[in-house]
Amino acid sequence: MAPWVLHVDLDQFLVGVEVLRRPELRGLPVVVGGDGDPAKRGVVSTASYEAREFGVHSGLPLRTAARRCPGAVFLPVDRPVYEAASAEVMAVLRAYGAVVEVLGWDEAFLAVDTGDPEADAREIRRRVHAATGLDCSVGIGENKLQAKVATGFGKPGGIFRLTGDTWLDVLGDRPADALWGIGRKTARRLAALGIGTVRGLAETEPDALAARFGPATGPWLVRIARGEHSSPVSAAPHVPRSRGRETTYQRDLDDWAEVRAEVARLARRVAEEVAADGRRAVRVVVKVRYAPFTTRTHGRTPATPTAETAAIERAALAALDTFAPDRPVRLLGVRAELER
Repeated sequence: MAPWVLHVDLDQFLVGVEVLRRPELRGLPVVVGGDGDPAKRGVVSTASYEAREFGVHSGLPLRTAARRCPGAVFLPVDRPVYEAASAEVMAVLRAYGAVVEVLGWDEAFLAVDTGDPEADAREIRRRVHAATGLDCSVGIGENKLQAKVATGFGKPGGIFRLTGDTWLDVLGDRPADALWGIGRKTARRLAALGIGTVRGLAETEPDALAARFGPATGPWLVRIARGEHSSPVSAAPHVPRSRGRETTYQRDLDDWAEVRAEVARLARRVAEEVAADGRRAVRVVVKVRYAPFTTRTHGRTPATPTAETAAIERAALAALDTFAPDRPVRLLGVRAELER
């Protein structure tokens, strides 16, 4: 037997849970987000595959989703129900006897020693559906990166394997942001250097990127482009790297004094969560989304790591002072990055 990593990802999780509660919704375009009212401001949390055919996706404003798919059924986010469903799924995975690393509500890695990882994947899918009624896709790899990326090729409801031998055959001609860990901003920076594909990134000298992205990040980008990942699957409880709060306002805030008051309020709520964690904030980041939909972030580092409400509030307001108070604001957020 050989060690394999399986990445289990629940298909359209929030929608799947809602369809179990309302079977009449099966096969319909369903959108979960905000309080379920597309006339209000909010974003899509999850869309059914039927809604995705109309260009509706996570993070899309609800109003835009309603325009793209006027026949969609809109439902509010019901966090306690989703948390309960997630806990049930994770219990099924742990009962399989493998090391399980939970990534969030709807996904987890499993480390298995097996000669037939596809057979294990099929059995896991069967057990999850039998216990919960939910469907999942499973990616198989020699490490977590390969398994995570493989899942995208198996969706919905399928199984796909990626290994070091097949990595570039499958991914080589795809854009760099097809990789787990590379977002649009990084992809644009790579494109400016003439690196547009996974293969192009894999063939880049690590030292060349170290000069552009830093001594740790540059070589890491090359490693993931080659399908390399050294982090083992760990059953240790997930420890959040940050605590944050944000609010989308139903009317734009055009009074900067009101903006400051809201940032201070959010910072105090974040400070309560930081203190409850028993940890300290090492950086405080403020997010401002101007109307109609331009988002900026700026952060400040406290003089020393802190859990004090006043210090976190001061850092948040100092970060806010770096924003231009020249446009109406539709969303504000405050995030405290925590010491490890």
